[in-house]
Amino acid sequence: MIDLRWTKADVLDGLRERLRTATILPSHVIVVDDWLADREAHVAAVVRRLGDRPWLVRSSARGEDRAGASLAGAFDSVADVVGRDALERAVDQVIGSYGMHARPDDQVLVQPMLRGVHLAGVAFTADPGTGAPYRVVDFTTDGSTNGVTSGRAGVRTWVQAEGSDATPPPGIAPVLATIDEIDELVPWTATDLEFAVTADGVAVLQARPRALSREPGAPEHHARLRASVRDWIDKCQRPHPFLHGRTTVFGVMPDWNPAEIIGIRPRPLALSLYKDLVTDSTWAYQRNNYGYRNVRGHPLIHSLHGLPYVDVRASFNSFVPGDIDGPLAERLVNHYVDSLIARPTLHDKVEFDIVFSCYTLDLPSRLGRLRDAGFSERETQRLADSLRRLTSRVIAPERGLWRGDAARLDVLVERHARLMAADLEPLDRLVWLLEDCRRYGTLPFAGLARAGFIAVQMLRSLVTVGLLSEDDAAAFMADLDTVSSQLTRDVVQLDRSTFLAKYGHLRPGTYDIGSPRYDETPELYLSHGGGASRPVPHRERCTVDLGQLRDLRTLLSEHDLALDPVDLLTFCRSAMELREHAKFLFTRNLSDAISLLSMLGAEHGLSDDDMSYVDVRVVRQLASSCSDPATLLERSIAEGRAVHADSSAMWLPPPIPATTGCFPAASPGSSRRTGA
Repeated sequence: MIDLRWTKADVLDGLRERLRTATILPSHVIVVDDWLADREAHVAAVVRRLGDRPWLVRSSARGEDRAGASLAGAFDSVADVVGRDALERAVDQVIGSYGMHARPDDQVLVQPMLRGVHLAGVAFTADPGTGAPYRVVDFTTDGSTNGVTSGRAGVRTWVQAEGSDATPPPGIAPVLATIDEIDELVPWTATDLEFAVTADGVAVLQARPRALSREPGAPEHHARLRASVRDWIDKCQRPHPFLHGRTTVFGVMPDWNPAEIIGIRPRPLALSLYKDLVTDSTWAYQRNNYGYRNVRGHPLIHSLHGLPYVDVRASFNSFVPGDIDGPLAERLVNHYVDSLIARPTLHDKVEFDIVFSCYTLDLPSRLGRLRDAGFSERETQRLADSLRRLTSRVIAPERGLWRGDAARLDVLVERHARLMAADLEPLDRLVWLLEDCRRYGTLPFAGLARAGFIAVQMLRSLVTVGLLSEDDAAAFMADLDTVSSQLTRDVVQLDRSTFLAKYGHLRPGTYDIGSPRYDETPELYLSHGGGASRPVPHRERCTVDLGQLRDLRTLLSEHDLALDPVDLLTFCRSAMELREHAKFLFTRNLSDAISLLSMLGAEHGLSDDDMSYVDVRVVRQLASSCSDPATLLERSIAEGRAVHADSSAMWLPPPIPATTGCFPAASPGSSRRTGA
């Protein structure tokens, strides 16, 4: 029986004769005291037992692998050791790395180098971060055996729930069989397996107890959570009377990209703020206002036990022009969804590589993708005509929709000043900051963000058709006078107090109460002491010559776009700049509201960490009732903590497919380190 007190070398030796699903390389074990007494004898024994070929010299200290306090990775290993002198130096190096942890009975493990590695990495019988019942395999396919442990780029991850019959990628299935077998042979709760896969099968490089950062969750609880998600996803596959498309997909990065904006596992306050201000209704109102299909009433983001997922069918419906309905709209949505199912890696690029959402000067050629998929020339022309009308309404020189949204920002600024000066109770001010943020902030921001996307697409198309070079487009972007470029100048030119008066409301985590404002902890974000002691960053100027303007006029006429070239370029510049400006303004309302939430919590002895678990809907309950604030807040926090505990321990695929045969629990090709 494997003993918890055994070293790495002892465990490998104990498993060698018992494993049926994997092999363990031959080895020679050196005890530190014995090495110090007679190193020549050990060198001779290594050569005699392992042959005179490259060796791997590894640590095997007594305190290295303990279930409660592992020192995994703390000590040296030396690879590709060739020759007796090099072997002595390598053993000395490994022993020296033990430092203050050294003991006379510590060991050093010498093995032959493994060649012909197809796949290698580390596997866990439980999620190492949460203890949840998932088998997790981090692996690389670059031929090395230490790509994962060294933190090298290109690490992929397979996560599979206990009891799932999901089909793993090639090479992973035998690793899962090995770690399951080892789990039956060892006395500890969770196993950490270092492995390599060659043409001969799985080679076990190390097996040790895993020190979990949390107590393992109950497998039955996680099974119920996954089953409820599976049932909910299955329900969502049904046709909906007010949406086109026979099925849907759920993703963390399409459209309003919750993974980037609030993270994959946001706290309840951040998620509820984002849903309330943007993705419950604002997003759909904006799309409809700009001429797309009316999908009002359909939330864009759903919370799967606290994990935010975009309903891709609703999103793709919202990109169909409003004057296209019936069979063509149905075919478009089905084609878009099928395209994402076929190429799930495009889930963060749907508007560039899947959906046609605006007219551009290269659209006729790009629509070839639809013709290749079986759409007729008449159908693609109908879509092009609709997108031309929609885009023209957005960017029209004098009455373009973007201009109305830009004007609404002035209302937001004026109302913010009145709100902050008014004699209101903090809770009432909080409610109205959020109300104005939605009505005069995120709604016009959504419109200007759409205009900004159209501007970027139009600029790209000018490069595609050869009117601008890549350098021209880069110069155009560099010449934009955005909030980011203004901040870069102002941090140099303005003294600290003036700078903070303008930018102090900014939070790196826009929706996160745990992310301090610039004016709350300026020393955390600002290094300058005031004054223009450093040079102002140089700003490149972009010019378009008369020949390019003449060619652009001809091109616009050929595409039946009633636009002057200067008007188009002005729109592109203004839309891109205003998108950042709108975000800068609406986040002031949001940031001030979050500060008031912090104050509200402090009044009742609740920290910002406590308040991060609140659902923002409780604010309206407090403002419209005489309920005890402390009771409502504490109840919301308790519920939020429970939901976040579930979301922190749950794994779901980045895009959840329309068919759930492999669901729950497989996330092939995702990276745990980037949160994808």
